[in-house]
Amino acid sequence: MNIKNTLFSLCSASSASGDEIFTAPLSMKLLSEFMPAHIDAMGNVVGENDGEGEGILLDAHLDTIGMVVTGIEDDGFLHVDKCGGVDLRTLPAHDVAIHGKETVYGVVTSTPPHLSKDPKEASGFDMLMVDTGLTSGKAKEIISLGDRVTFATAYRELLEGNLSGAYFDDKAGVVAILRCLEILKENNCKKKVSVLFSAQEETGSSGAIAAGFNSDATECICVDVSFAKSKGTPESVTASLGGGTMIGIAPALNYGMANSLKSIATQEKIPFQLEVMGGKTGTNSDYIAVSKGGKRTALLSIPLKNMHTPVEVVNVNDIESTAQLMARYIMNKGGVRA
Repeated sequence: MNIKNTLFSLCSASSASGDEIFTAPLSMKLLSEFMPAHIDAMGNVVGENDGEGEGILLDAHLDTIGMVVTGIEDDGFLHVDKCGGVDLRTLPAHDVAIHGKETVYGVVTSTPPHLSKDPKEASGFDMLMVDTGLTSGKAKEIISLGDRVTFATAYRELLEGNLSGAYFDDKAGVVAILRCLEILKENNCKKKVSVLFSAQEETGSSGAIAAGFNSDATECICVDVSFAKSKGTPESVTASLGGGTMIGIAPALNYGMANSLKSIATQEKIPFQLEVMGGKTGTNSDYIAVSKGGKRTALLSIPLKNMHTPVEVVNVNDIESTAQLMARYIMNKGGVRA
């Protein structure tokens, strides 16, 4: 698998939370190379093989942040609101795509600094508008209230294995799981594995809550992104980009699984870092761990710079180390302290 090409392909398919219909079929097609897969009533992509032993569930969320059209002005300008945790500071003067009856491109309006009373202050969503260049009549023919709006971002390969673009949160996790499945297939692993590419994580983890309840797996590894070190970020809650996957340690996670992952990573010389949290993790793992009768749950996170912006940055080696550690854990499954 070419990690970069697969990631860019997935990220190019719109999947703003609650409207994953563009990326779900592509994800299902990729997952179907390893196991039977389908799209459930929540919009999740779900798959399971016919393997042996206690099942393990691998989860990464398919949806992304975005915006939603809330109004169309008489001059054709669009009102929008956030869909998930969009950072308002990054929006003015940025290219966007509106996913209506056809895709329409526009720009978020921005007051020139020469005319702004306070150039340091970001406008509220009530002041933010999208300019498509369309007349009101034409805009209303193509665009409806509720249509999703996403970043129209170029994807670039940077130096030292770094990649830049939008929506690596959490398409990088999806790619890590696909790569894990490829490694298991290459090693002829017969263990029972199920996969959840979950919908609606950015707006409350609804997809993971429903699919986690339906899953009979006794263990789960969730894959998400977390904060990478950058200028101005606190040292204590960030990890090094390119330094390896982040193994989560938190009250909401199974400590035995975390210790097993650390032991395997050390033994197999897979680069890893620790992410210690004092409570919940803010990921699907918080919900899957307590679904149905409960599941032993671990969290692996891929370091990411500039989270929830149009210029997120990840490193391909961190995606690979995440995949390798998941695969080695599954192949060595057993002996976990509850």
